[in-house]
Amino acid sequence: MEAIFFNGWSVLGRTLLIGVLAYVSLVFMLRVSGKRTLAKMNAFDLVVTVAIGSTLATIVLSKSVALAEGLLALALLIGMQFAISWSSTRMPWLRRVVTGEPRLLLRDGAMLDDALRDARVTREEVHAAVRSSGIGALGDVAAVVLETDGSFSVIAGQPGAALSSLDGVK
Repeated sequence: MEAIFFNGWSVLGRTLLIGVLAYVSLVFMLRVSGKRTLAKMNAFDLVVTVAIGSTLATIVLSKSVALAEGLLALALLIGMQFAISWSSTRMPWLRRVVTGEPRLLLRDGAMLDDALRDARVTREEVHAAVRSSGIGALGDVAAVVLETDGSFSVIAGQPGAALSSLDGVK
């Protein structure tokens, strides 16, 4: 019968040893690959970060995954993230495929209904973003942009005044 609360000291020892080795290895790999590896600049980055965390948990807790296999999986995820981010800075078409483009949802205080529909964003979500930025009225907003990471950027000011900062926004 499988124990529910305690499976023995050897299991705890394995978890401790593998956990420390996997953690140290992950920190080393992240330092070598650079800060961009865990930057959550877009949805793709978030997915890779979650996958790295899930892989680490599997290495530490699953007896069926050897440390070498788990470290190879981490290295593969980090290496692919490095390759994609490096390539996307040099190939605009790849950047568009991987990250998408920011989307203008409100301009000069007026909602852009087609853009809202295409981005699957409701008017209420735009209102919430405006309120959370500390602005009370849409008339005080020059623009709201849905960024590639899923966050909203609210550009305050007189309508039309701050739109020069929207380079590259669709």
